[in-house]
Amino acid sequence: MPNGFNIAVVGASGMVGGELLRLLENRRFPVREFYPFNSGKRPANVIFRGKKYPCVKPSLSALGRADIAFFVSTDEVAGKFAPRLAASGTWCIDDSSRFRLSAGVPLVIPEVNGAELESSGKLIAGPNCTLTGAAVALAGIHRRFGVTELRLATYQAVSGAGKAAMCQLESELKSYFKKGSVPELKGRVFPRPIAFNLFPQVGGFDAAGNSVEENKVEAELKKIWNDKRIKISSTAVRVPILRGHSLAVWFKTGKPCSLAALRSALLRTPGLKFSRKPENYPTPLEHGLRTEIVYAGRLRKARTGANEFQLWIVSDNLYKGAALNSVQIAERIARL
Repeated sequence: MPNGFNIAVVGASGMVGGELLRLLENRRFPVREFYPFNSGKRPANVIFRGKKYPCVKPSLSALGRADIAFFVSTDEVAGKFAPRLAASGTWCIDDSSRFRLSAGVPLVIPEVNGAELESSGKLIAGPNCTLTGAAVALAGIHRRFGVTELRLATYQAVSGAGKAAMCQLESELKSYFKKGSVPELKGRVFPRPIAFNLFPQVGGFDAAGNSVEENKVEAELKKIWNDKRIKISSTAVRVPILRGHSLAVWFKTGKPCSLAALRSALLRTPGLKFSRKPENYPTPLEHGLRTEIVYAGRLRKARTGANEFQLWIVSDNLYKGAALNSVQIAERIARL
């Protein structure tokens, strides 16, 4: 649209919503009118392009004024409004898990499968922040050499569980340095203390002992890569870091390939910065705060068989794993 787009943000006063507003400003997305929404349970204001806006409770009629609606809220809110809004002609970009595995709803990372937007309906899902780094980093390798098996150990920052989780870590750390122990907080977000600790649980467990997060990694990555044949196994671990998810990845290719060929593929991968030198590996402290690309390093042959390799990946879970990915989808929509 020559004069820009009317933009609605559902969840504008939340943590991811704040990052999304910052990105819309910094990347100069063509916004004509701006409509912020929150749950309506308590008053909240947001600042966008120097102007203060009160957030209001969403309704279908109010959301219908938008050309593009970002949902950075709950599954329930997205489920209530997004399908009807999309059916009426508004592009809906949903960051919740509500529609990620729904038939007919594309699950999009623009660098990987952005072309799906060209033939899709107006409801678009964004992926789980945990798998985004692997999906981006290995996309070129999968296309060229065919990843047949993938194993991941995730090291997930507490911000992936929301602002209350970040507050829990900060409260536990303050108590430790004041009293010398980590307290058992009432109403804590996590199943265990997180300060100076980590635990292999992100979400509840199913009957087979897999966590919610581990099941999401497998199902969503297969959909994004459009390949149900890949064997995927993961262990999701929560670590005491505020921001930036890390992945230790082991992968096997169907076609023979060399380290040199893999390095070449990684260096040409859109949205990825790959470090050749093993000592230049990325870390969440240096590469997990408002960084707009995925970082990878420590590529090496695995010692378990032919065509088996290992890689270390770091990305900002609130940017590329959430808000940035949504804005990049909108930028792609704007060019359609």
